[in-house]
Amino acid sequence: MKYLLLVNTAAPGSAEEYPADGPTVEEFMAFERTVTEAGVRLDGRALDTTNAVSVHVRPDGERVVVHGPSEKDREIAGGYYLIDVPDLDAALDWAARCPGARYGNVEVRTVWEHA
Repeated sequence: MKYLLLVNTAAPGSAEEYPADGPTVEEFMAFERTVTEAGVRLDGRALDTTNAVSVHVRPDGERVVVHGPSEKDREIAGGYYLIDVPDLDAALDWAARCPGARYGNVEVRTVWEHA
């Protein structure tokens, strides 16, 4: 089954809840090698958090565009891994190994595949 591991990191200004010293590039590179060598990684990328834009359409049809993460969000999506593993337990195991899980969280989503 395919799962998306969405790596959520502390948003700017939330240092009181999350330590300023997050995972290093080397930690993510090591995880990248491990998940690739295990043959479960299908894709994965860091996301540019400086150019985040949210779009919401109100019931009257007005489009509202917000630049940057929402002020109410304590975490922002900083990257993802798309993996192919036998089951949810295996996906959770990979999520727990991701450096982002120690400095934020890794959300695990099943990728819906049309039959």
